Amino acid sequence: MTHLPPFHLAFQVNDLEAARRFYGEIIGCTEGRSDSHWIDFDFFGHQIVAHLDDNAGSNAVSNPVDGHDVPVPHFGAVLEWDAFHALKARLEAAGIQWVLEPYLRFEGEPGEQATMFVRDPSGNALEFKAFRDPDQLFATD
Repeated sequence: MTHLPPFHLAFQVNDLEAARRFYGEIIGCTEGRSDSHWIDFDFFGHQIVAHLDDNAGSNAVSNPVDGHDVPVPHFGAVLEWDAFHALKARLEAAGIQWVLEPYLRFEGEPGEQATMFVRDPSGNALEFKAFRDPDQLFATD
């Protein structure tokens, strides 16, 4: 599997302290620079920036995927198998509600993956996934 360069993602939150707790304490992201209107986080080697917007809120749009209503837009990370399960345990311990409970997609097919969806305190949807075989990330057959 090739490693891509880090990406940058900016998104809106309606409460910086709640974002700091969720991304820092629960997800486990290291905090970078910040000021009174934004916070940088190291999101599994990528830079995400939570920008304060008092009007930010949950986006209730979804698309049907594998019989599930997948929230859009969403962002997330592809984790190593053990890291995925460790994060799942942290989310459960923190009482985070699932948008889609962890499950195995494409079982026995190309691209088999574990996936789960949650929302942050501002309603932003996040997907985390893991592949037993990381070389299957972009598999088509």
